[in-house]
Amino acid sequence: MDTTGLINSVYAAAAAIDFGRKGFATRGKAEEGRLSYENGISLALSTFRDAQSTIDPQIIILVEYTFLTQELQFCTESDTDSRSSLTQAIQSFNDAFLALTVVEDSTLYQAADKTHPHYKKYRVSGFPKDSFHIACIAHRTRLRNILRSPGIDAIEKALLKQRLANLATAQKGYMVKQEKALGNGY
Repeated sequence: MDTTGLINSVYAAAAAIDFGRKGFATRGKAEEGRLSYENGISLALSTFRDAQSTIDPQIIILVEYTFLTQELQFCTESDTDSRSSLTQAIQSFNDAFLALTVVEDSTLYQAADKTHPHYKKYRVSGFPKDSFHIACIAHRTRLRNILRSPGIDAIEKALLKQRLANLATAQKGYMVKQEKALGNGY
């Protein structure tokens, strides 16, 4: 599936999930809500799997970013904790997109590498722990915390686990770009 198709699928999945969740809470709409929720989760899961299969960090992060923006759009104003968490995740992925741009230019990235400490805690497999890695690491923590929440059903857990796997794949793909930008010495 092309990038536009993946993004459109994310929009459709997020809308179906939100409609389903709202249906659960509406008298007489529980069954319709459950079907919409399950269809949305199923579509999201297949979309995230398709994104992961590209092994392209840009596409994987774009799909995750789109899903997050949709979750934020469907959040109520009173859900300040979720809104804050989603906003922070979106901001960190904005920085990750900037890192993806810089890593494509080896001259720029070699200069950027010099600004990162070479201590192990500031590195990921020897590469600079830049905003791309930081966004993935922070978001994985967020997803793991959601997975630990009581009441998450099995199909949503499967989606969360897929999203976690996608972040690991994105980081591996990004490290390939880092290695290319920094030369064969890495």
